[in-house]
Amino acid sequence: MAKQTRSIQKKTLNAPDEVRTFDRGNVELATVGTVTFGRARFEPGWKWSESVKPIVKTEYCEAPHVQYHVSGRLRIRIRMTDGSEEEFGPGDVGITPPGHDAWVVGDEPVVVIDISGMKQYAKPAAKKAVKKLAKRKTNKKKR
Repeated sequence: MAKQTRSIQKKTLNAPDEVRTFDRGNVELATVGTVTFGRARFEPGWKWSESVKPIVKTEYCEAPHVQYHVSGRLRIRIRMTDGSEEEFGPGDVGITPPGHDAWVVGDEPVVVIDISGMKQYAKPAAKKAVKKLAKRKTNKKKR
């Protein structure tokens, strides 16, 4: 059982613990206790499969998300591996399971607050895992 804190804890995303930047966006992270909060900003033209996929080296976003969508008249559309899609705008909250792509719809930036999927979001793939995969491919070619 997780140890509960008996004191108030506070941080601000205006002075984040970490900032990860990628093409047409960034995520600001603040961890309070065991929860990592993330504020993601995606510029017009941002698409996960073009901006983050090259960093994490997975086919789809494998992070689960519990998100609150901030800002006026902004939209983000989610595509699941089963083909379903949903569009989110300001004030919307949602849960998105792993296995999705996402992109900005329209000409305004998207700002999202996420409380579940940002701890590993846009973190470069571990070099060992990438090397191991490359070694496997090399070994298959030799056979």
